[in-house]
Amino acid sequence: MTDAIYLEVSEKTEAAEKAGRRVSVSGMLKFSGVSRSGYLAWLHHVPSDTEKRREAVKTKIQDIHDDFKQNYGAPKITVELRKNGEVISERTVGTYMRQMGIRAQWSKPWTITTKDSDFSTELQNILDEQFNPDRPNAVWCSDITYI
Repeated sequence: MTDAIYLEVSEKTEAAEKAGRRVSVSGMLKFSGVSRSGYLAWLHHVPSDTEKRREAVKTKIQDIHDDFKQNYGAPKITVELRKNGEVISERTVGTYMRQMGIRAQWSKPWTITTKDSDFSTELQNILDEQFNPDRPNAVWCSDITYI
């Protein structure tokens, strides 16, 4: 929340400097309800090695996710990162993916629910429309019209 306020204040001060106007940073910060010391600390902040590594890993995760058509989740992305020499756990990859708002696509397994309507190869007409057999129990018929 405060990062957004600090960013807005810095943008407004840069715009004012370009226009040749003087602007009170302290007044804007006081109006926004944040401290001057916090703003100055944010302004002069240098990212730590951990933050730099985290951002580098996040870009690698995004690249792998895009390379594999956004199908890979945390387990497979972890395997790919480890192939590239990165030491990282699956849980960390999942956390980074959640923070970045990316997810693997889940495809529902496809199952055959209907039979093909081409009966010519599977079913044969054994009776051949001869409805009067020459002996008893040679031909049996059934009716399934209730389905």
